Amino acid sequence: MTAKKDPQKGYVALRGWSLNAIEALEKFDRRFVVVAPDWARAFAEEHDIPFMSWDFERLNDRSMEIAEKLQAEGVDVAIPLFEETVEWSGAINSVLMDNPRLYGQSVLFRDKALMKRRAQLGGIRVGIFEEAHDREDVIRFLKRVNQTLLKLDGDPNDPIHLKAFDKAGCLGHRVIRTPDEVDTIPDEEFPVLMESHLDGWEFAVEAWIHDGKIRFLNISEYVTLGYSVFVPATPDLESWRPRIEQEIEKLIKTFDLKSGFIHPEYFVTSDGTMYFGEVAYRPPGFKVFELLEKVYGFNAYQAMVLVFDPKTTEQEIVDFFPKEVVDAKGHAGCFGVYPRRRVVSQLEIPQETLEHPYFDFHELTAPLEETVTKRTAFGTHWGLVYFHGDDPYQLRDLLKHQEDLDFYI
Repeated sequence: MTAKKDPQKGYVALRGWSLNAIEALEKFDRRFVVVAPDWARAFAEEHDIPFMSWDFERLNDRSMEIAEKLQAEGVDVAIPLFEETVEWSGAINSVLMDNPRLYGQSVLFRDKALMKRRAQLGGIRVGIFEEAHDREDVIRFLKRVNQTLLKLDGDPNDPIHLKAFDKAGCLGHRVIRTPDEVDTIPDEEFPVLMESHLDGWEFAVEAWIHDGKIRFLNISEYVTLGYSVFVPATPDLESWRPRIEQEIEKLIKTFDLKSGFIHPEYFVTSDGTMYFGEVAYRPPGFKVFELLEKVYGFNAYQAMVLVFDPKTTEQEIVDFFPKEVVDAKGHAGCFGVYPRRRVVSQLEIPQETLEHPYFDFHELTAPLEETVTKRTAFGTHWGLVYFHGDDPYQLRDLLKHQEDLDFYI
C-alpha cells in the first residue's frame, strides 16, 4: 500500500535500483524518484515507480546534466544505494545543496587509499597499507611486512590483504600468503590497496547520523567474514559499545559528516587496540537492513531517507528510532551459501537446518550450472539462509556450523 506523500518533507532521489528500498519508500511519507540504468525502465513504468534513466558507468561531463535535471524536478537530496553510486550522489548533492565539498567527501568514501590517509590524519588507528600497481609491488609489500614482524627463514608468512580501491566490502578482496599466490592476480585487478593482516575480532557498525550526532548505532557481529553475520551482537561485543561510539564520533569529525548513513568496519586486537578497517556510505551487504527490521521493527531504508533529508525535524528522529539492544526482539542472522563441492546438480537444504527452531527462511535457487568455480573473493555467494532466535551464542554457533554442511549436492 502506497503511503500519502507529504509535500512539506524532502523529495529524494534513490541512486540505484533496489526493490527493497523502493518498497520501503512506497510505504513512507517522502516523495521519491529512482535514478537507475535504462534496463529498469519497463518494470518501473509497469509498476508506477517514479523513474529517471541514467547510466552510472563513469562520472563524466554529463554529471552536471543529471544534477540540473533533478534540481529542476525539485529534488532535495540524492541517496546512494550502492558503492557505484556514492560518488554520483556526492556530485549531485554538491549541486542540490550548493556545497562543493560534498563531492570531495564522497570520493574519500569510494577510494580506500584516500580514506585510510584521511583517517590517519584524524588520529584514527589503521594498519599498514600501500597501493600496488603491479605484482612486483605486492611481493615487495609481502616481504616488507613480514620483515617488520621479525619473521625468520622458514616461519610461515603473515598474510596480506588486497582490496579493490572502489569495490563494495568483500568484493575484490584477496588474501595473499606466499609470492606464488601473487601470480594468480589478473592484470585487470590493478591498481589495488594492500593491507597488513590484523589478528583480532572483526565487526561492522551501521550508524545513522543527523545533525552531526549518532541517532542509532548497530553493531553487526561477523561469525566468519564473507559467510555470516548477525544483529544485535553478543554481550561480549556489545560491551565495547562506549568505545565504538567514541570511534564513530571521531569518524564523523574526521570525514566532516553532518547527516547520512555510514557502515564502517573495525578490528579489536587481543590487547584491546581498536583499528579502523574501512567505511562505506551506502547500505551494507548481507541483507543487514532486513535483519535489523526483523529484530527492531523499523525500516532501515526509511531511516536512511530520514537522516539524509534536510527537511527532517528533530522530533521525527526521536520518534522513529528504537533504543539499541534493549528494544530488540531476539537476534537475526544470515549465512551466505557457497557450494563445497566442485560439481553440483541440485539444491538440497540440510534437514538439520530446516528443522532447527532458529531457521527462518532461505533465498537459495537451483544451480544454473554444474561446475562450481573456485571462490576468488569473499563477497561471492549463491544465496542466503536466514535465522532468528533469542540466544546470540546459540545463533553464532549455528551460523558457524552451516559452513560444514552441503546445501548443493
